[in-house]
Amino acid sequence: MKVLLANPRGFCAGVDRAIEIVERALQRTEEPVYVRHEIVHNRHVVDELRDKGAVFVDRPDQAPSGAELIYSAHGVSPAVVAAAAKHGLSTIDATCPLVTKVHKEVRRMQRDGLEIVMIGHAGHVEVEGTMGQAPGHMHLVETVADVERLEVRDPKRLGTVTQTTLSVDDTREIIRALRARFPDIVVPARDDICYATQNRQDAVKELARRAQLVLVVGAPASSNSNRLVEVATRMGVTSYLIENAERIESPWLEGVSCVGVSAGASTPEFLVQRVVERLCELDDECSEVSSLPEVDEGMRFKLPAELRDCP
Repeated sequence: MKVLLANPRGFCAGVDRAIEIVERALQRTEEPVYVRHEIVHNRHVVDELRDKGAVFVDRPDQAPSGAELIYSAHGVSPAVVAAAAKHGLSTIDATCPLVTKVHKEVRRMQRDGLEIVMIGHAGHVEVEGTMGQAPGHMHLVETVADVERLEVRDPKRLGTVTQTTLSVDDTREIIRALRARFPDIVVPARDDICYATQNRQDAVKELARRAQLVLVVGAPASSNSNRLVEVATRMGVTSYLIENAERIESPWLEGVSCVGVSAGASTPEFLVQRVVERLCELDDECSEVSSLPEVDEGMRFKLPAELRDCP
């Protein structure tokens, strides 16, 4: 059996930045640093930061007045920002800049008098933050069927944005359906789906062309990890989302000559390497571990100004 690793895989620039923000904030104080929601969707990352002193909360009022609160990479609504200010919290924004870009698009469309259709998954924290940018002016659709049921005030005054971690293929179908039903809908000049999501989905497509089984290492709550599984499955290849190596089941490997391994954008590399080790433990004939060609994504996001001089 051969093991083929995706490239790129794992941490993206937005996740790197969010984790570094929490670590630097912890380094400059002996007081607890509070984080609104999980900084990224990975239990190992969250547990490691918790061990260093981070405290994760769901609401600003769960942090003591006067404390420091960091917004997660997924972004927050203006209502959360207002609640933090009312509670007297000092805040640092770790929102991924690509999510911030979508927030700005929503506010611009609202200023232009448009109703806004968001393509995304209900209940996801990024969707909640984006929908909160223009409450009362937004509709959420998850499928083409949702588009057919959509009721709007003025079909000629519509715009659309997307959750950044969706399947490129699914989003394309939904935008096509929106354009067919609402020909005047305003679509952003550039795709809202982030570069890292796109690149990782492209890599999984290449894995699916070569492997009989694709394993994606990521958290169940990670949207981009779930989309990677869907991409491989859509290509007719069996694929599973696993949190760690212990979740691999040996029957999956029966009759498999090549296993493809990828990881969501919030998955640390050591978990991927442990999966590779486990695969070779389960198959005595594990003869080769190789990777797709390296991809330099060339992205690094600046830290907030208040943290740039920290060690």
